[in-house]
Amino acid sequence: MSRILLVEDDAALSRGVAALLKAGGHTLDCASDGETALAYAADEPYGLIILDIGLPGISGFEVLKALRARRCTIPILVLTARDGVSDKIKGLDLGADDYLLKPFDAGELEARVRALLRRNHGDPTPVLVFGNLTIDRSKAIATVGGRILDLRRKEWAVLEGLIGSAGGVLPKERLLSMIYGFDGEVTPNALEVHIARLRKKLEPDGPSIKTVRGLGYMIELT
Repeated sequence: MSRILLVEDDAALSRGVAALLKAGGHTLDCASDGETALAYAADEPYGLIILDIGLPGISGFEVLKALRARRCTIPILVLTARDGVSDKIKGLDLGADDYLLKPFDAGELEARVRALLRRNHGDPTPVLVFGNLTIDRSKAIATVGGRILDLRRKEWAVLEGLIGSAGGVLPKERLLSMIYGFDGEVTPNALEVHIARLRKKLEPDGPSIKTVRGLGYMIELT
């Protein structure tokens, strides 16, 4: 479950894709043109960018080229109605990680999103293990010693972020930006509430979440 940037000028399609991915627990920011997409991608820690090629003004190819010229390493899934082989080759050569033709099946989109997010988290396998904590990202199930954790979406996102930074401190600001989009309502103590709930669910035999005062949080084996 990650923060995703969707760049699509078709309002109906954008709403549909956003609803689909939000239902899967992801946080979505949406842009309808290339200029906005480049501005968003410059400042936010997205786990994935879903990019339409046929954008008004700056084309998706130009956005893709500009992002890779900035050394942006965020995985990019290209959506397009163009089915020519030359367009596929161009997109991949410019730095796209995957290509999906419109119209597409919702299940296939979700599967490609999961695969690219796993790759971005540094492990292409769907299952992560940290001590006696196991996270199955394909099934959205987390267990401690076989005990299933009843996690809310934000708690799952926090846990994934912490596991991705295991061995180091994850800054509070980065964690907030990973789990909340521009339209998300963030109360002053929202993150602390999620952390407190997650700690309680991991107790008594799971990993512990340590607060590093002034810096952020880290997950440790007990």
